[in-house]
Amino acid sequence: MESDDLDLRRRRCLFRAEHRGTKEMDWLLGKYASAQLPGVDAEGMAFWEELVLIPDPQFYDWIMGAQVTEDARIAEVVGAIRAFHGLVPHETMGQ
Repeated sequence: MESDDLDLRRRRCLFRAEHRGTKEMDWLLGKYASAQLPGVDAEGMAFWEELVLIPDPQFYDWIMGAQVTEDARIAEVVGAIRAFHGLVPHETMGQ
């Protein structure tokens, strides 16, 4: 039963990641979520459920390097999303 609940949470989270409201974020977060969510445990799902609530403009700016988040957990995911899509690592931008 717990597995069914986790699967439902994964599907809901994936839907929210793929249907953000902007095509760019639908693609950036949706593709990454599609690759990552199948292996996420319950604790990881709680974080993903928080992640999909971040407004598109703010999340997009973090991913594209226009802004930097102070939250280390989110910064790690932003870096992973950037790497997943082959974007220039944040540390090298502006150098």
